[in-house]
Amino acid sequence: MDHQGYFRIGYFTKTRGLKGELQLFFDFEDPELLELDSIYVEIDRQLVPFFVGSYRLQANQTGYFFIDDIDHIDQAKNLVHKSIFLPDDRKPVRNDDEFYMEDLKGFEVIESTHGNLGIIEAIDEYPQQYIATVFFNSKQVMFPLSDDFITTVDEEKKELYVSLPEGLIDIYLS
Repeated sequence: MDHQGYFRIGYFTKTRGLKGELQLFFDFEDPELLELDSIYVEIDRQLVPFFVGSYRLQANQTGYFFIDDIDHIDQAKNLVHKSIFLPDDRKPVRNDDEFYMEDLKGFEVIESTHGNLGIIEAIDEYPQQYIATVFFNSKQVMFPLSDDFITTVDEEKKELYVSLPEGLIDIYLS
């Protein structure tokens, strides 16, 4: 699903209380840099704008949000598990020397045993780690982007060198 001109910042994980408060888990690494007076919620593959009444950011990549015109848990439940986006023009500018896991999308992956695995098509963030997706031998292969497995990142050539656990790739190929 392509929402050109927008970037994903996270998703609503659950409701909190009876007054329609929602918990948002941030995919975006520095949520305190985001302008959050309005957000776009993906509903039925469309981005729907909502105004934020108030919010509080937490230290664990989450925040608690009250959305204008949503004042009851039953209304808020409809937004749980929905992805949240902001327009690209509200993406914080970062220094040239900053590099995030999401920047690896589009990099070619070279694995120590199997060689070239392909291009990173997607990077998903889970509570404990990032997961990269490539297509190798016409099969979708997913692997963790962990310091334990990454041997080298060549930003100039857009190449990621990894040494994955024995048998991980074979699971996807069988």
